[in-house]
Amino acid sequence: MEKNLTAILVISMLFISSCCFSQQLSYKPKNPAFGGDTFNYNWLLSSATAQNGLLAPVNPNEQLSELERLAQTLRTQALSQISRTVLQQQVGGLGDLTEPGSYVIGNLTVEVFESNEGLVINIFDTSNGEQTQVVIPIGG
Repeated sequence: MEKNLTAILVISMLFISSCCFSQQLSYKPKNPAFGGDTFNYNWLLSSATAQNGLLAPVNPNEQLSELERLAQTLRTQALSQISRTVLQQQVGGLGDLTEPGSYVIGNLTVEVFESNEGLVINIFDTSNGEQTQVVIPIGG
């Protein structure tokens, strides 16, 4: 009885499988940058824009009036002149920071030397470990 039942199941499975149809699977990307339909571009862009929570940085100078920009420029120039005066008083006998050597000004260590690129000024802040380099090209 079990053999007959097994045979019937096998025959029925073969009959059912012969009635099924299949087709070839194909993939087409949605993004037009990768070969997808170009009509998807607007949908993809609007979807990405809706998900983007970041705003483009705004240039503060674009929002200032002419009078406010003039006042800001005057403040910047005044602060620059004050900082030059204070630096000159602190540096004093050290020179004008264009001669090669090392200088210590507060927490800053300034190293000045000449290279193939021009006059190189390395500035190292000993309090937090930050450093920067300024290269002044040699005219020639």
